[in-house]
Amino acid sequence: MARKILILGASYGSLLGTKLMMAGHDVTLVCRTATAETINAHGTEVRIKLRGEDDHRAFRSADLPGTLDALAPHEVDPAGYDLAALAMSEPQYASDEIVGLLARIAEAGLPCLSIMNMPPLPYLRRIPGLDADSLRGAFTRPDVWQPFEPGLVTLCSPDPQAYRLPDAGPNVLHVGLPTNFKAAPFADPAHTAMLKDLEAGIEAVRVDGKDVPVKLRVYDSLFVPFAKWSMLLTGNYRCVLADGVQPIRDAVHGDLDASREIYAHVGRITERLGADPGDLVPFDKYARAAESLLKPSSVARSIDGGAAHVERVDLLVKLIADQIGMTDPRIDAVVATVSARIAANGARQHA
Repeated sequence: MARKILILGASYGSLLGTKLMMAGHDVTLVCRTATAETINAHGTEVRIKLRGEDDHRAFRSADLPGTLDALAPHEVDPAGYDLAALAMSEPQYASDEIVGLLARIAEAGLPCLSIMNMPPLPYLRRIPGLDADSLRGAFTRPDVWQPFEPGLVTLCSPDPQAYRLPDAGPNVLHVGLPTNFKAAPFADPAHTAMLKDLEAGIEAVRVDGKDVPVKLRVYDSLFVPFAKWSMLLTGNYRCVLADGVQPIRDAVHGDLDASREIYAHVGRITERLGADPGDLVPFDKYARAAESLLKPSSVARSIDGGAAHVERVDLLVKLIADQIGMTDPRIDAVVATVSARIAANGARQHA
């Protein structure tokens, strides 16, 4: 059965959109007006390397079974869609146009699959025993999430790494690390069944008889997407230095013992919330992967470029740790460094 999927975010969102179109589903990408005009005129192109091949293949939307269009936020009527995917970084949901669209999505009762490192507040309300209201300080504009029914929001870990190329247009995306999207269930089994249908359709796609990387995996646990937290706190946010940035590899391997301890402690925080140890990725596996991550994380690059608002998973984890009595000075130090850098950026912007 073909579904109609609304995806907020045309950059990273075009990766999920391409996988869905390959499975025969119809996709609308929500983006800036200029980007929407480019996509509507030329389609999208997502470059993925198939297993056993040396070069990336270009998958163009015009060649896929599903259809694609792009709209600016004010043009979107959520009625008629089966699912909304939230594929932008958390600060981007603070703009007035997006706030209005989120309100219409919530009013329509549309199930939402969040593909952010930062779990939306409605999702955090689904975690038993967690006081989500005390975590509002980690969000750029927490009020935008107030209209959503928690059971209609689930979380998907954005594990695949993809980026736009400097010499290509805004409709081209290059997949660097073709891992899988890992989604938690909805509260309603019918909505989870829809996700599993999407999962099966993507799994079945073959090109020239070959499997296509980047799958959607749907799990029974609410906590599988939280496995990314240990990686983010150990690597991505520790790329941010008081006076610059460093590659993820150096953040992790510069002091491997400290990295192991931070990684384990964040894992214990997720376990206290309810995660099974089997939900988490072993540190040694992550550390091996980090050896090839030779650039600073995107959050570090944003801060070094002057951003005053970034996703604050580091702060979220600290606030959760404080709430459940698992405060850790190493996490506090990471948060303090990141907070100081973005505060300085904000001061410069308002000078």
